[in-house]
Amino acid sequence: MGLVQPLEEKKAQAGIEALVSLVSADMGRVNEMILSRTGSDVTMIPEVANHLISSGGKRLRPILTLATAILSGYRGEGHVKLAASVEFMHTATLLHDDVVDESEMRRGKISARMKWGNEASVLVGDFLLGQAFRMMVEVGSLRALQILSDAAAIIAEGEVMQLAAAKNIETREDDYLRIIAAKTAELFGAACEVGPVIAGRPEAEAAACRDYGMALGIAFQLVDDALDYGGAAATLGKNVGDDFREGKITLPIVLTVQRGTDADRAFLRRTLERGEIAEGDLEEALAILRRNRALEDTIARARDYGARAVSALDVYPDGPMKRALVDAVEFCIARAY
Repeated sequence: MGLVQPLEEKKAQAGIEALVSLVSADMGRVNEMILSRTGSDVTMIPEVANHLISSGGKRLRPILTLATAILSGYRGEGHVKLAASVEFMHTATLLHDDVVDESEMRRGKISARMKWGNEASVLVGDFLLGQAFRMMVEVGSLRALQILSDAAAIIAEGEVMQLAAAKNIETREDDYLRIIAAKTAELFGAACEVGPVIAGRPEAEAAACRDYGMALGIAFQLVDDALDYGGAAATLGKNVGDDFREGKITLPIVLTVQRGTDADRAFLRRTLERGEIAEGDLEEALAILRRNRALEDTIARARDYGARAVSALDVYPDGPMKRALVDAVEFCIARAY
């Protein structure tokens, strides 16, 4: 099949058009809140924050917070602040990640650390986390605060787990899935769960929304893993092959180590574990991954998690918002084709 050949942006975006439309009024208020809460007398703070916030991200996580709140029949104002909190948490993790990974690009632009330095990126990320928790407190839901604060701790644990696994090609598949469940999927799950929570819906509905978000988040990350080897910079918002150059162990690598020849493993030890990368090695890595069907099977696993996400919504009756959330799953996976 034509694996990991991204759709044009306009075509890929079509999968979430219905979801974006259904939350558009509330998302406008979220965007206004984001801009107002990045304000500070310290000039560098809004400069660094807005460099990333205004750089064209799809804001899928806050959209999901609004969507699950609307799906749950919520009629208050708290979902707007929680959605803004989720976006601030996500932005903070991106600022911190770029420092840890020494990334040069983010969302197709020069990364904040390259423009202002590592210290500013870390500290502005901390500022955004502080603002996120301020808004959570203002909502007045102790349970929502607990869900998002737990998520913040779990995300940090996931990042440390990934750091510990870096350059270790013996990482197992179940270990890797635990890492991405923590560092990526946890925020998706929390973003979806707080909607029914503030709406006062039964625990079964909150659990269903969390399961949807967790499965969607894992599928999203697995597609990113495959795209890093066969995508395009315009789609990724970073340089293709960054995971390879940084020695990151992602699922395509894990599968290749399991299935590959001794020569394949020796190549991965040299390039990923020892960091001895020569010209043409990225292309060779891609050829090895394809030969071992690692990219195809990574996408297949993403589709499995996408199916789990769709099934989690079975507790809800059919309707426009449920259908839009189902379409969002396909959008996340279709980026690979």
